[in-house]
Amino acid sequence: MAAPRALQQCRAFARRPYGSAASPDPPKGGILQYLCNRFYDIEYLVGWSATLRYRNLRRKNAYCGYIKDNYGDNAAAAYFVLSHRGRVRFQGQETWYCVDRRGNFSYDFIELQGVPVVDIDLAGSVLNYNGLDNLVKLTALKSLDLSRCPNVDDWTLSRLQVFKDSLEELSLAGCPQVTERGLACLHLLEHLRRLDLSHLPSVSTPGLIRILVEEMLPRCEVVGLAPAAGAQTRRDGREEPAVPSGDRRAGEIPA
Repeated sequence: MAAPRALQQCRAFARRPYGSAASPDPPKGGILQYLCNRFYDIEYLVGWSATLRYRNLRRKNAYCGYIKDNYGDNAAAAYFVLSHRGRVRFQGQETWYCVDRRGNFSYDFIELQGVPVVDIDLAGSVLNYNGLDNLVKLTALKSLDLSRCPNVDDWTLSRLQVFKDSLEELSLAGCPQVTERGLACLHLLEHLRRLDLSHLPSVSTPGLIRILVEEMLPRCEVVGLAPAAGAQTRRDGREEPAVPSGDRRAGEIPA
């Protein structure tokens, strides 16, 4: 009788998990409940991170009311641009005000508070619709560079009409949120002489939009939105890939 009992003890020991310590009880509700709890924790962290980014973006685009009230619209615009690591130039000045490698800048522009700002470079900044509150009072602005600004969208472009009497150069190159609807708002900028629309991923029919923009602004040089080399543009504005010359028959005319 001793042998069968020993065999039963060996079998019972073999069924135990590895290790000498007893295994803890599984979490209440099983592994699915555990994963569900962790999912909601991650979802909360993602939501909190998005809220934090939104607050940070709103703070960076806040209205510089104190500078405007004490030094005027041009000084407030210059301060806003420089705080975004941009560049600004005043009328009659050959040099630009810009930040150093550490992001610091001089406040010497305060002495030019009565001189209009004519050129602004905010390329790659976090400027958005609300941030334009710091620029809309500039009545002599001639050049505005908003290239590679991730938050510039169609609503932002709709506010640029305030510069219709002065703006001559505008760059929107590399703005991922700009679409055909925003470009249609530029028809009021009658004094534009150069418009850079290169690398706009949200514009689905660049060939057609380029034609429409050129008709909308006949005296403006439009850069970008050109079809690929050798590509043909159909009537609906969509581009067709170029056909290699070796694949064409002699005397064949592309449709």
